[in-house]
Amino acid sequence: MRDVVEIGLGKTAQRGYHLDDIAIVPSRRTRDVDDVSTEWKLDAYPFKIPCVAHPSDATMSPDSAIALGRLGGLGVLNAEGLWTRYEDPSKILEELASLDEEADATKRLQEVYSEPIKPELIAERVRQIREGGVTVAVRVSPQHTLALAPVILDAGVDLLVIQGTLVSAEHVSTTDEPLNLKEFIADLDLPVIVGGCTDYKTALHLMRTGAAGVIVGVGADEWATTDTVLGIRVPMATAIADAAAARRDYLDETGGRYVHLIADGGIATSGDIAKAIGCGADAVMLGEPLSLAEGAPAGGAWWHSAASHPALPRGGFCIAGEPDGSLEQLLYGPANSPNGQLNLFGGLRRAMAKCGYRDVKEFQKVALVLDQS
Repeated sequence: MRDVVEIGLGKTAQRGYHLDDIAIVPSRRTRDVDDVSTEWKLDAYPFKIPCVAHPSDATMSPDSAIALGRLGGLGVLNAEGLWTRYEDPSKILEELASLDEEADATKRLQEVYSEPIKPELIAERVRQIREGGVTVAVRVSPQHTLALAPVILDAGVDLLVIQGTLVSAEHVSTTDEPLNLKEFIADLDLPVIVGGCTDYKTALHLMRTGAAGVIVGVGADEWATTDTVLGIRVPMATAIADAAAARRDYLDETGGRYVHLIADGGIATSGDIAKAIGCGADAVMLGEPLSLAEGAPAGGAWWHSAASHPALPRGGFCIAGEPDGSLEQLLYGPANSPNGQLNLFGGLRRAMAKCGYRDVKEFQKVALVLDQS
């Protein structure tokens, strides 16, 4: 059993671990790196690398979604972002890129995102990505799914991502008609990814909705403020491992229906990617790391999707830094820095080879050690 700590009379807390708290243990076997595959498949859609983009306007435009798709990852465009509110948001993105972190950046984000979403622009953006010849994925929040999903689906997407800070299969509301995820997904003929979630029970219930993939985590990084605003923080290593346990039980429950886990939060380096997969993830959702690619839509600026919330923003605005290299270099190298922020999936391949594993699915079985240094 996991450690349970008494934090006061009658109140206990389970011990949780961050990715930084664990390390990978090599096995008795090593393997040539050229014999290692990082390929991943979600439903009928194959990908060269287990990389899903966080749907932030800072990193995802139609063009960058196409670029990531052509390099073997999955770009996800935000149906509630700037590209569906403005005919051409490039000037706004340039302005945001020039903001001072200490200025009223949050206020400016709230202002530019107050422009109404235009359904015709959703259709146009989907068309642009489809013409790029890649898998088309669009994100919508649970609150706006019923209103926007018909437009998104009519536009012809391949994958629908229903993502909020936290998503449950049992949302209760006395004021609005809640989204019934199970009924909604059952009526669709395309794969749906839902999340985030942070615990075993929620992950299991989301799997029972029929989702093809579950996002694990709340996208927390050093710029996220979900912890300080809501008091919610579950360390990623524990969150992924708990969701993987839910998947094992769901496999037994259904006789073999596999649900993919996408880790979203605390992932900045190739080592983080390797440890997330070692905990049981099938893929990782990258946000801030992609902002360091040359040609990123916001020119190196970064903010979460929830950073522009009109009433309760949950993420700071930052300038992540000068570009480290092209998107291809960021994903595949070569790296000219030893910090693990370039050649992200080359680093994953090397970790898998050092431990003797052939593919991502096998690598989920790698041994882990708790680093108590």
